Amino acid sequence: MEERGKRKTLVGVVSGDKMDKTVVVAVNRLVLHPVYKKYIRKKKKVKAHDEKNACHVGDKVLLIETRPLSKEKRWRVKEILERAA
Repeated sequence: MEERGKRKTLVGVVSGDKMDKTVVVAVNRLVLHPVYKKYIRKKKKVKAHDEKNACHVGDKVLLIETRPLSKEKRWRVKEILERAA
């Protein structure tokens, strides 16, 4: 099956799994400050669709961009990269 164009991907850590088929993922990134040239940690929380309810808090997951699934869900869990200890 062919993909329809390039889809963005994100890697993050699951910070909430209380909803049904939805997980909250914290995505961290480093951004260079334009004036001071120091790296700043930025954190964004996104909601992602988890069809099988397989993700739990602390899991490292790969997200893929998808069509809007609800008011705030725009991402889907593609795979679990690392399980929580």
